Amino acid sequence: MQVLSKASINGLRALLYLAAQERREGYTGIREMADELDISFHFLTKILQELTQKGVLRSYRGPNGGVALARDPGTLYLEELVLMMEGDDFFDTCLLGLPGCGERKPCPVHAFWKETKAALKKEFQTTSLEELGQQIRVGKVRLAD
Repeated sequence: MQVLSKASINGLRALLYLAAQERREGYTGIREMADELDISFHFLTKILQELTQKGVLRSYRGPNGGVALARDPGTLYLEELVLMMEGDDFFDTCLLGLPGCGERKPCPVHAFWKETKAALKKEFQTTSLEELGQQIRVGKVRLAD
């Protein structure tokens, strides 16, 4: 089941890639990142431009250019990033996409999704890029095949 959009998934993967880098200073090339994560260069570039405009990344053009985290990864939590990419109503929307779904007019999965969203939101509020980047660095988890 895919709850996040493809753009959000790839944006998070790119941010996690940057958070996992041992070298925090300097810029990471977008082509390098696209190749490592097996994401279309043009699609990734578009996602990274949006994250740069929103202040999560900083970018530098030129032969040694690329992107870098604009903020300490310990201060970037999944909730903020998901809301930034999916929209402020992400945790309020119906799983089936039905407008007006709620307690008064629930969809068939409303009760289940309400509990799941609450647990997911709580996890996202307390999980930072730094924590996940550390797991990647020590080889406990992966970002690509």
